[in-house]
This record gives sequence, structure tokens and C-alpha cells, in this order.
Amino acid sequence: MQYLNSLKYSLYVITHPVDGFWDLKREKRGSLSAAATILVLVILTSIIKKQNTSFLFNFNRLDELNVVVDIVTVFLVYILWCVANWCLTSLMDGEGKMTDIMIATAYALVPVVLINLPLVPVSHVITAEEGTFYTVFTVISYLWAGMLLIFGTMVTHQYSMKKTILTMICTVVGMAIILFIGLLFFSVIQRIITFIATIYQELRFRS
Repeated sequence: MQYLNSLKYSLYVITHPVDGFWDLKREKRGSLSAAATILVLVILTSIIKKQNTSFLFNFNRLDELNVVVDIVTVFLVYILWCVANWCLTSLMDGEGKMTDIMIATAYALVPVVLINLPLVPVSHVITAEEGTFYTVFTVISYLWAGMLLIFGTMVTHQYSMKKTILTMICTVVGMAIILFIGLLFFSVIQRIITFIATIYQELRFRS
């Protein structure tokens, strides 16, 4: 019951962002399980939209689509945002904990699901001339989610609007730095493994 109430509360958050995000943190109206569900729905929406949108509005090559890549991409961006935001706000007197950031970020993504999922069947019944409406609603979904992310960050950490915008810009930079360090780390590990394997093969052939 608590899970369903937390999930249902996301509809209040997207229409009353200030009060909604405040209650998510202070009144514990949200939950990690509900946030995880929303994230899964976002991933499914991305996959369904790429694979089932009408060819008139679908610019993806179906033979090149990879479900695993889509899942990892959305999940990785979400985790990178939460980690980078937590690391940064910990140094900037932010009041939000990691769980608060994860919940607020997931709840901010609800418009992406609510708008883009219905657009998939709609794309099959509208003409190319009516495609403007499809594009407009798609843009609205992401702008709405972006606005909610701003309010979510501001309320979660008790920042001013100016500090919130600055923090979000720095968070994106932090995501890029974390991703770069991660890729560099895996590259070094791969080189070490290759080096050890090469030495092992040479010793084996000489023995």
C-alpha cells in the first residue's frame, strides 16, 4: 500500500513541484522502490518509442537498435547524475542525501513517461503534416522534466534558484569527469590484463 501511495504521489509532484518535492524529502512521501519503478518505466518508454514509433517520425535505424545499450545508457546517465550531484552538493552545503537525490531525480522524469508513451500509438494515426504536434509534445515532455529537475534540486538541497542552476551545470561537468575517469580506469585495467596475458603466453611458449 505504501509503495502504491508513493508511486501515485508522483502525479502530485509533477503538478505541484515545490510542495511535492518538499514532502518527498520532509514527509517521506516518496520511496526508492517507487523511484526504481519510474526509472524502469523511463527505460521501457525509451525502448518502445525507438522501436515502435511510426516511420514518419522515427529516425532510428531499427536494425541498429540495441536494447541492452538503451538500458545501460538511461541507467548510467541516471546514476552519474545522482553521484555527481551528491558529490558536488556535499561540498556546497547541500541538505539532500543520496536517497533524496535519487528519489527526486526519478520523480522528475515522470512527464517523459506520461507524454512519450502515448505518443507512440498516436504517431501511427497522424499524418506528416500533423507531425508538428508530435514534436511539440515531445519537447514539452523534456522541458517539463527539466523544470521538475530544477525544482527538485532546489528543494532537496535548499538552494536559491541561482545556486541551483550553477549546481546543475557543475553536476553535468562532474558527470563528464566521472565518465572520463571511469573509461580511463577500465582502459588501464584492460592494458594491464593484456600485458599479463602476453607475458604468460611468452613464458608458456619458452618453457
